[in-house]
Amino acid sequence: MRSPSWRIRTWSIRAKIITLLLPPLASLVVMWVFATTLTAGDTAELLNSQTYFALSGKPSENVIVALQRERMLTQVYLASGRQEGRPETTALNEQRAKVDEVLTDFRRRAADNNLQDAIPEVSRGRLREVINQFDQLAADRTRITLGQIDRAEAMDVYNWPIDAIYHWYDSLPGISNAQLTRNALIVIATSRGREQLAREDAMINGVATAGKFQKTESSDLIATIGAKRNVYADATYDLPKGGQAIWDPIVTSDSYKRVQDLENKIMSDARAGAGLPIDINAWRDAYDKLVTQLRNFDLRFGEVIVADAGPVATGILLRVIGAGVLGLIAVVLSILLSIRIGRSLIRRLVGLRQDAQDLADVRLPALVAKLRHGEKIDVVTAAPPLEWGTDEIGKVGNAFSAVQRTAVESAVHEAQLRQGLNEVFLNIARRSQTLLHRQLGLLDRMERRTTDPEELEDLFRVDHLATRMRRHAEDLVILAGAAPGRGWRHPVPMVDVIRGAVSEVEDYVRVGFLALPEASLVGRAVADVIHLLAEVIENATAYSPPHTRVQISGQLVPNGYAIEIEDRGLGMAPEAIEDANQRLAQPPDFDPANSARLGLFVVALLAARHGVRVTLRASAYGGITAVVLVPPHLITGASHELTASTPAEERQAAEETVLELEAADVIRPTAVAAPPTPEPQPVEYVVPLPVAPAPTVPVQRAPVEDRDDSGDADLTDDGLPRRRRQASLAPQLRERPEEERTVDGIPAAQFATTTVGGRSPEQTRAMMTSLQAGFTKGRRDAGQITPGDDPNAPERDA
Repeated sequence: MRSPSWRIRTWSIRAKIITLLLPPLASLVVMWVFATTLTAGDTAELLNSQTYFALSGKPSENVIVALQRERMLTQVYLASGRQEGRPETTALNEQRAKVDEVLTDFRRRAADNNLQDAIPEVSRGRLREVINQFDQLAADRTRITLGQIDRAEAMDVYNWPIDAIYHWYDSLPGISNAQLTRNALIVIATSRGREQLAREDAMINGVATAGKFQKTESSDLIATIGAKRNVYADATYDLPKGGQAIWDPIVTSDSYKRVQDLENKIMSDARAGAGLPIDINAWRDAYDKLVTQLRNFDLRFGEVIVADAGPVATGILLRVIGAGVLGLIAVVLSILLSIRIGRSLIRRLVGLRQDAQDLADVRLPALVAKLRHGEKIDVVTAAPPLEWGTDEIGKVGNAFSAVQRTAVESAVHEAQLRQGLNEVFLNIARRSQTLLHRQLGLLDRMERRTTDPEELEDLFRVDHLATRMRRHAEDLVILAGAAPGRGWRHPVPMVDVIRGAVSEVEDYVRVGFLALPEASLVGRAVADVIHLLAEVIENATAYSPPHTRVQISGQLVPNGYAIEIEDRGLGMAPEAIEDANQRLAQPPDFDPANSARLGLFVVALLAARHGVRVTLRASAYGGITAVVLVPPHLITGASHELTASTPAEERQAAEETVLELEAADVIRPTAVAAPPTPEPQPVEYVVPLPVAPAPTVPVQRAPVEDRDDSGDADLTDDGLPRRRRQASLAPQLRERPEEERTVDGIPAAQFATTTVGGRSPEQTRAMMTSLQAGFTKGRRDAGQITPGDDPNAPERDA
């Protein structure tokens, strides 16, 4: 498994520099956002506290005071016997109306969306509980009016919504300033203490009106007095200086002391079923004064909290400005500086990379191409130095410049070496061709002197091997970029071109012909097309089983003349076929290390030279079908219709085809060993080819029409039929006058000095072919063999 460092190596320069600059910038931005968020959070807390103070301040205080007043009047109403028309009933109804007004205002404020967004989810839940308690109040009032509940239960009716309001206070979020939060909690605690005092007042007024304590009223009153004292003791224990200055006068006032004394009297003398142990008028007088003082304390201490919140808000705003504005300036400056430096580095490094890549991908290949075409290159002009400054990047550019000069010099030396190798190839090929021509001439003389069939067969095999060696020698000429010495001036029939290609294949006896329409190939392309077809046909025979046939067919198409060569071998993988077709369509540069595909490279070069298109495809028999498409400008004398002929003419044309194949060295007689008996194959229908017209220029051979096939032909002294040379060859392949004949580009008169009797290898070969054909015909006429026994007999038309 690859490590992360390996993946980082594949990143671009831009990505690496951005990655290098991004962490510190991101850290700086995160710190700025964090500091701004903290200070902004404090500001948001102040804004939110102002929002919910609009509901938790005076509106909620008005609700608490109104409910406390209604609770006290309800106790008096229940204690007085619930009689209509009494002052207690009238006062209670009026107070209920006032409570409904303050509750309506509270509901309206509580439904405000800004308030709902400013408080957290817990506070919203507590606020819904408060509203639910208010909704229950109407039903409880009805029960009070109907006398369904007593005074103790009536206390709970009003205690629950008031307690719900204080629970909502407890859920409200504080602010980041601890002193302000603590002062706000003190105000809430003193307000709760005042609520306990109000509960005392409600129960005392109820007992005073009823004349005695009922059930647990005395113990409930004593518990309420104790709770009130504990709340105030805890709330005022740690008052700040401003709050302590307001609280001390209250504690030392007469009303506070009188209330304390009356409460002590109640706690000591209150009994169930007994009357109120204190004077109710004294209690009301002291209570009213003390409640007023306690409310003033809450209001004045609240003003102190607001006054203290001013500097806190100012400090928060200053922190917001400092963290926000100054931090933003630092972030912007850092980003601008990083972008400027990063872009400069990226631009220079990318430019250096582009120059190096342009050198590798464009300039060096262009220089190599020019050198291969023989152009002269100035190293200094072709490899200018890379100017990228004097720093480390500039030094890297200088190193690339040195590499560039070295690469150009190496390319020049390689081109010189390649040119020298091409000249060596060409020299060796020319020498080999000369020796092969001399060898073929020697073989012709030996074949004329030999009468033993076995020796004659061996000589024919050696002759065929020499022909193949000549083709391989021409491969070196093609690789060297030169043209082979063989050439024709006039068009040659395509059937003769294909026969000539088959004659250069080792396993030629396995090659069969199907339809070959009449057409001719221009002389300048004959040698190369023969070589191309020979390479393709030999490849088909080499990669197919020895008992199978290789079929060759041709047809005229709108784009030229198509030749199909089909084998029945194992075939190729689709990827290999695609790769081979790509190489055939666009010949790559010759690589000596890839000599296994030399034939494919030669075919591609020959095809590109004349615009021939060679395509491989999968055959229906499992092998490969090679389609050679010769372009129209290389085809002459094409006819899309075959000439109709009689059966006699077909037999004559078939015999002439056999003789032409023998003359082209396609069919070799074998006197000793016959090839392995092939498995049954489908019958091949050979289309009779039209007889080549008689030559229009004088030649040394008799025309084909003069040939006697009746068995009374002119015989030699040995009893063999005398063959009329070149009678069945096309005019373009017949022997030319002495002054026009060449051997691989060498005039025949000059080349004759190196041969016996002045004959060229082609002449000697034709003579030996005629001798072999006559020998075979004589044996057949003498009855020694029959066409069915002769393995070399041509296949007749079905």
